[in-house]
Amino acid sequence: MNQFIKKLKEQLEQEKIRAEEQLSKFAEKDSNLKGDWDTKFPDVGAESGDDDIEEDIAQKRQEYERLLPVEFALETKLQNIEIALKKIRDNEYGICEKCGKKISEQRLLAIPETRLCMDCENKNT
Repeated sequence: MNQFIKKLKEQLEQEKIRAEEQLSKFAEKDSNLKGDWDTKFPDVGAESGDDDIEEDIAQKRQEYERLLPVEFALETKLQNIEIALKKIRDNEYGICEKCGKKISEQRLLAIPETRLCMDCENKNT
C-alpha cells in the first residue's frame, strides 16, 4: 500500500470514529440492521404542569425531527467510509464506480470516501 493510500486509510478510520461519536450523542445502533442507527426520542419529564409538558413534548419532537436528516447523512457517510475501507483492502480504491476511471488525488484528499470521479458526480447532480 503506497503512502498516499495509507494516509487516506488513516483519515477514513478517523472520520469513521468521529461520525460514530456524533451519532452516539443522539442515536443508537440498530441491532437488527447492520449500519443502521435510530435517533432516540428525547425523554419528556413529568415534573411540570400539563401546559409545560405539552410545550416540552412539542420542543422535543422538533428536536427529534431536526436530528433525523443528520442521522441519515451520518449513516450514509459511514456506509461510504466502510465501502472505501473495503476497497482499500481489496486494492480497488480510487476507481470511479460509474466510469471506471481513476479518481483524482485532489478529490480523494477532499472526500476520501467518494465513490465517483468529478465528471460522473457532476452528471449525477
